[in-house]
Amino acid sequence: MLETANAAFFTAIGGPERTRTGVPIGQLLPELVEQGFIALLDRVYRTGTPHTAREARVLLGAGEDARETFFDFTYEPRVDVGGNVMGVRVIGVETTQVKHAQRLTAEHRVLLEQIARQAPLPDVLDGMARAIEDLAPEEVLVSVLLADADGQHLRHGAAPSLPDFYNEAIDGIAAGEGVGSCGTAAHRRQSVIVTDIGTDPFWDDFRELADKAGVAACWSTPILARDGVLLGTFAMYHRRPRAPQETDLALARVFADTAALAIERHHAEQAAKTAKAREDAARDDLTFLLEASTALTSDLDAVQVLTRLTTSCVPKLTPLCAVDIIEGGRVRRIAAAAPTKTQQDLLASHIPVYDADDDAVARVLASGTSEVARRTPTGPGPWHDLGVTGYLCIPLLDRGRAFATLTLLSTGEHTFDGHTVALAEELARRAASAARNARQYTHRAALARDLQAGLLLPDLPHVPGTEVATYYHPAGEGLDIGGDFYDVFPLDDGRWAFLLGDVCGRGAIAATTTALVRHTARAVAPLLPGPADVVTAVNKALTNRPDSHGTGFVTLVYGQLTPTPTGLDIELVRAGHTPPLHLDVHHHAQVVNTPGALLGITADPHVTPHHLHLRPRESLVLYTDGITEARRRDGELFGDHRLAHAVAGAPIRSGPQDVINAVIHDVHAFTAGDEIDDDQAMLVLTATQP
Repeated sequence: MLETANAAFFTAIGGPERTRTGVPIGQLLPELVEQGFIALLDRVYRTGTPHTAREARVLLGAGEDARETFFDFTYEPRVDVGGNVMGVRVIGVETTQVKHAQRLTAEHRVLLEQIARQAPLPDVLDGMARAIEDLAPEEVLVSVLLADADGQHLRHGAAPSLPDFYNEAIDGIAAGEGVGSCGTAAHRRQSVIVTDIGTDPFWDDFRELADKAGVAACWSTPILARDGVLLGTFAMYHRRPRAPQETDLALARVFADTAALAIERHHAEQAAKTAKAREDAARDDLTFLLEASTALTSDLDAVQVLTRLTTSCVPKLTPLCAVDIIEGGRVRRIAAAAPTKTQQDLLASHIPVYDADDDAVARVLASGTSEVARRTPTGPGPWHDLGVTGYLCIPLLDRGRAFATLTLLSTGEHTFDGHTVALAEELARRAASAARNARQYTHRAALARDLQAGLLLPDLPHVPGTEVATYYHPAGEGLDIGGDFYDVFPLDDGRWAFLLGDVCGRGAIAATTTALVRHTARAVAPLLPGPADVVTAVNKALTNRPDSHGTGFVTLVYGQLTPTPTGLDIELVRAGHTPPLHLDVHHHAQVVNTPGALLGITADPHVTPHHLHLRPRESLVLYTDGITEARRRDGELFGDHRLAHAVAGAPIRSGPQDVINAVIHDVHAFTAGDEIDDDQAMLVLTATQP
């Protein structure tokens, strides 16, 4: 029987309707019976033993009005003077708020740990909403909306207890004045408290929706970043009209700040992922362009360059690709690429019409600007058979004028976005440059070959009693005219003249000097008595030439041969050149050394004639320093000794070509096939049997 209680007791158990004494405690608080508290009172009364409890959970009230509370309490027996138990004194302290605060702190810590572990944002927000709903003393439904990047609209973030139709309906609402609690809070950047949705004008457009969802109050707090940028809203809904307590507002602020941390972290992660994706895409693009550029520049043939252009585009940029080029006022398709050979053959067979207004290739060639469309190209073509759905046509420019086009064709769902267009245009620019360089190389190499051919013997002459063989290999890629030269020509009295020399330098000036030496020798040799006189005349021509025709020196071996019944009589002079070799009948290679200065330096080269007789099968080997100065990778030169060994190592009874082959073989083996850095020339004269 409740004898007496203070006001705090009645406030705790439920207010005025329970403010009564003189009634059984089980009748006043029937919910305590099932929870065991009445039995506990009976036990303390019967045994006289006190009972103490900490943070005991007590449900007060019934049904929807029931609320969870926590108490620290003591049951003390009351005894009379004789020691008999007369009743029980209950002393209690409500710790509900402390307990809730502890649980909220624990949940808050869990959320912060999730944020620190970079848990997915939906998981963090959903966990936060459920924690608040579980911990709130009264039923509350939590919603988090996320702001778009522009801050003008709110998107669904988390709302585990609100019905799906409601979440779908408010997904994307505007941030504006009078747009419910959340839209208004987002617009004002401050909390908006609507205690009764049924009467508040903010909810005029959403009242029917709220009624269907069964919510009657909504308190919304904006979620703001540290710099004040709107991140979203945090809302607490209630089933009945209700005004918030200070504890409710504090709770909203704490979890709005927590949501801000999670959202900012999510934005930072997304920004990092986006940056990483862009970096990876940029790296992929750069790798693609570098690999494609390497392929484009690996060949010095313009057609091969443009063929590689199409294979670089398929399938990286497009399913189908073709290159068309202008030649002689007409368009010619020189390359095509496709997934299958049938498609490639079909695409290669189509030739655009150069002057047709309805042809995309013709328009791009005329305008010099790219054209892109999400439809089949205008004009006739195998578009239906290939399943073409769009095209991108890019000009290949040379000094601002289009000389070809790169056409990329879409099929199926493939489309050309801005990124693909930019990448294709950059690739086309590089291909145009590579093709232009290849054409220039081809023209320059052809010019060099033509000029070099004019400075060398087109065909070896038939010299009586003599077999003649020559070898010439220019350094580098053959773009410059070499400085080495040779010649064999007849004189009037049955004699033959021969020469081999080396001009200082390369290119056009070297070609001018070479022509001067050869033509001078051919002109004066029939008029002068011997080789020394001819070389002196050549030296005079060199020293008298204009400075614009070159000032470099020349090394030369010039000689004259006369066939005899026993072989060849030879008279020669050496003007600063590498000494010839005499390969005798026993296959010994002997140096033919005779003094003489460089030509083109002084007025008198001081050359001395040398007489030599070649018996049948003996040879005279003339060569330039490109042979002896060939280097291997460690820098060592081939040298005179290896040359003599190679000449002597030619097959017995060999002809002049066999001697040359033996020397070139040994040189290539010595240099391991590396590119030579100087011109190489040889002239071999072999006496034949009478």
